[in-house]
Amino acid sequence: MNFEFVKNLLTSRSWPGRRPESKSRFGEKGERIAEKHLRRKRLRILARNFHCVAGEIDLIARDRDTIVFVEVKTRSSEQAFSPDFNISPFQRGQIERAARYFLMERSAQHRPCRFDIVAVVNPPTGPTRVEHFENAFTPHIHA
Repeated sequence: MNFEFVKNLLTSRSWPGRRPESKSRFGEKGERIAEKHLRRKRLRILARNFHCVAGEIDLIARDRDTIVFVEVKTRSSEQAFSPDFNISPFQRGQIERAARYFLMERSAQHRPCRFDIVAVVNPPTGPTRVEHFENAFTPHIHA
């Protein structure tokens, strides 16, 4: 058997069961793309991957006086998106509780805020596409 053929097969990105990028690295790449997109729109990034006992938020930004809590959804194809942006009610609750925690921690409960989704479609070939959905959902938890 040809050694080069075996080497190429073992290192190929198309090897069955082998992912080109790990899920976390793919998500991190999407978050970096989303962050650049938000900066271009003149939002100031306040926090990345904010973690607390209540949950996690991908990006927190400021748009003038409004604090913006951003969930980033990264996919390799457009077909992977559903109309509800693949955010479960449980995940939505975690985002809302983490946002409330963030606001309380900074004594900013009375500042205006919104919940956005940035959808990043990063196919293996072709251009990356970014869609920003402002006010993607209204929180059920009020400060």
